[in-house]
Amino acid sequence: MENSKWLATVASIWIQCTTGASYTFGIYSAALKSSQGYDQSTLDTVSVFKDIGANIGVLSGLLFDAVTGNHLGLPLVYLAGAVQFFAGYFLMWLSVTGVIDRPHVWLMCLFMFTAAHAQTFFNTANVVVAVRNFPDYGGTGVGIMKGFLGLSGAILIQIYHTLFDGEPTTFLLMLAVFPTLVTLAVMSLVHANPSNTSNDKPHLNRFSLIALIIATYLMIIIILQNIFTFPPWAHILTTTILLIMVLSPLQVAHMAQTNEPPPSPTMAPLIKTTDELAQPQDDEVQMNLLQAMRTINFWLLFLAMVCVLGSALATSNNITQLGESLDYSTVEINAMVSLWSIWNFLGRFGGGFVSDLFLHRYGGGRPLFISITQLAMVAGYLIIALSGNLYIGTVIVGICYGSQWSLMPTITSEIFGVTHMGTIFNTIAAANPIGSYIFSVQVIGKLYDKEAQASAGSCHGLHCFMLSYFIFAGVSVFGVLFSFILFLRTRGFYATILERRSNKLRA
Repeated sequence: MENSKWLATVASIWIQCTTGASYTFGIYSAALKSSQGYDQSTLDTVSVFKDIGANIGVLSGLLFDAVTGNHLGLPLVYLAGAVQFFAGYFLMWLSVTGVIDRPHVWLMCLFMFTAAHAQTFFNTANVVVAVRNFPDYGGTGVGIMKGFLGLSGAILIQIYHTLFDGEPTTFLLMLAVFPTLVTLAVMSLVHANPSNTSNDKPHLNRFSLIALIIATYLMIIIILQNIFTFPPWAHILTTTILLIMVLSPLQVAHMAQTNEPPPSPTMAPLIKTTDELAQPQDDEVQMNLLQAMRTINFWLLFLAMVCVLGSALATSNNITQLGESLDYSTVEINAMVSLWSIWNFLGRFGGGFVSDLFLHRYGGGRPLFISITQLAMVAGYLIIALSGNLYIGTVIVGICYGSQWSLMPTITSEIFGVTHMGTIFNTIAAANPIGSYIFSVQVIGKLYDKEAQASAGSCHGLHCFMLSYFIFAGVSVFGVLFSFILFLRTRGFYATILERRSNKLRA
């Protein structure tokens, strides 16, 4: 098969499916805590460095911008990520197994940061290439990339249950080796080459359908594992079926490549090289990072992300301790960790797909969808605070959290342009670890430890996290306000986008 944008999309999907290890923290957090003798605040501090690493992607954005147009450049981005990925998780595995004497907590934070920071290199390359390969359906392209990344946590956990169930320390070794090998194997296939863009949507929809089928399958398997005890053969069978599904996008790429008409003189203007894609278009805004940071829109989007991403990530990081305090079983907690990836995926996929639909049909500005999802998060937090129902609460929070990761990069590319998109959206993504530090360490961690000290070292009951989630609900209200102001400020801009695309279709 010719190395087309479709094969590049498949390779990106496979990388995204295996490199979202930061979403599996709940599987090995208890082993990390006990082996290193951490209290909850210290564990939360380590987890914050995971969040900092996974979201401070400025270096990956700068590297991507520097190598754009260089045929050998893009693999360098993936290689930089692969080296960090292996080093971080391998050093954590050595520490947890005792091969390395208990490192100082700040050294463990460095290991965690390095492992998670690798994710930004994979994510930046895959997301920006998707936007450039599918310029008319950027939201859908980003949603697919971010969606598969969201599913990767559940996929990795299923492989763990099949190979190393009950051995979370071995899972750390698996995280060091397996995603690194997958990335190195397929990274040379990823490149920006939009070619013909007239028939992209049906094939993108097929990728989306595969993602939905995988998400549904994972959800069913996770629920069944929560109800029944799977024998080894059942784990092997279900994981084999899962891996076949993950390989199935290759068939879509083959179909798309077969149906894609060859270039013609009349089609030539639609075909752009990577170098041309990096150049500003006459009718599009193109800002660098410093120019973007001088705008009110940048800071409205950033503050909205601090409110929504930080509080949701604090929920993900503390889901094990939250479940234990409310007397959920270990099986139920592990199921919720896996299901978080499913809800995360649905949000990522839905945020891009639905916002694309509304933009193309009605010219509706994407920032409105940030306001809607943040309003739903208020309800999710109140459900957790008042009833302790983690199944309903984490569904709402997980979906709304995931949607930000397709909405925010796409909004960034539209408002500030694609030329420096990697650097700008990774800078805005710094809102995630900033918010995570505030809400994980300063809110949940300290409030929980205070309650635990009053209860002889551990806390059980609704009161353990109630105040934290009331605070989260209040903060989300501010997020709704920031994003709605951004929506009002950009309504005219999105109307212009709709008009420009309509003119392009008529031409």
